[in-house]
Amino acid sequence: MNPTPTSEPTSPALRVHVSSHDEATNAQLRRSPSGHGETRSARLFHRMCLLVLLIVVSAASFSAFYQKWHFREQGARGTDLIAEFDRMIDGTAHRPYIYRQMIPDLANSLTRVLPVDAISRRVPQRAKDRISVAFNLTSKAYPAQYLIFYIATYLFALFAAVALYKVCTAANLAEPLAVFAAVVFMLLFPLFGVKGGYFCDYPELCFMAVAVWIALKLDWWWVIPIAALGTWNKESFLLFMFTLYPLFRQRHSRMNSLIGVGVLVAVCAAVYLPIRLHFAHNPGGTVEWHLKDQMSFYLHPFQLDTWVDRTYDLMFPALSAPIPTVLLIWTVWRGWRFLPLRLKGHAQIAAVINIPLFLLFCQPGEFRDLSMLYVSFLFILAFNLQEWMGSAGLKRVEAAA
Repeated sequence: MNPTPTSEPTSPALRVHVSSHDEATNAQLRRSPSGHGETRSARLFHRMCLLVLLIVVSAASFSAFYQKWHFREQGARGTDLIAEFDRMIDGTAHRPYIYRQMIPDLANSLTRVLPVDAISRRVPQRAKDRISVAFNLTSKAYPAQYLIFYIATYLFALFAAVALYKVCTAANLAEPLAVFAAVVFMLLFPLFGVKGGYFCDYPELCFMAVAVWIALKLDWWWVIPIAALGTWNKESFLLFMFTLYPLFRQRHSRMNSLIGVGVLVAVCAAVYLPIRLHFAHNPGGTVEWHLKDQMSFYLHPFQLDTWVDRTYDLMFPALSAPIPTVLLIWTVWRGWRFLPLRLKGHAQIAAVINIPLFLLFCQPGEFRDLSMLYVSFLFILAFNLQEWMGSAGLKRVEAAA
């Protein structure tokens, strides 16, 4: 008696027949009411899982940021006396930090409009005690505004995570890959702030990602409200509008794209100039000069005090240290060749604007100040991950063959 083989090769004709049968079965399942309901249920489940994942990763990212910098108030790690929380609320912070008025204005407005005392009386005493201890509210001059700062900054971290995922899908990346790239970027984000971190960082990331998503998917005039909000949050958002030109060109002519950029820059200027005039008498200046510090830093790259950073309550090598910097450069070099031309154009304009400003006006080794390149770095990460997953899949196919 011949032994029964455990497996046998399938002929091409049989494979085609089985594949066609499976496709027909799947199509019939999709057409049937139960199949349609099952598909809808699966989509809802996947979206809920995605939402939970983004909530958790944005919470982890924001928690690391908050442990590291708080809101720069006195008595906390990361104190910055010229831009601390109290001075942002009462309008006495130094320029240019005082120009970043979106969340301070929101906190002050809500405190004036909402019945804060009535709400406080309705909160159970145990909950109030826990909140007070957690945020040290008894030492805060503006406890209600501090809570609004905290809630608003975290919500913008969550919105930024969603926007990063959406902008990756707008660049025609697969959804699982878009999720992976957004999660990796959000977890790296607290590491970008080596010497400083501010409440406006997460809103800035969110508005930049939303602006790029709109430029990839919709017409340029949909960016107008984002341009206004982004500039209200941070004055440098005006310059980011120029980086959208290559993305507008996929849908509009050269003239219409230039007009779009011009209108967006005008909207940003209309938001920024009144804020600038209002705080013209605050101490400080429009910019801080750091070219001499930059030259000293890069001429002496092996200063040990710039090598270590504490994030996620752990000691990490700072991104400004030689090895992490080399890894970042390697990541960019590897991923650059995979970017589509329109995304390369966006990144090139951002680099031409941001890198000279970084060298002139920003503290050395502070990657947070290269914020106009955030979305470009996200794309580079995503396309690197795509190439890695594609090569891993090819190896599995070759091994199976």
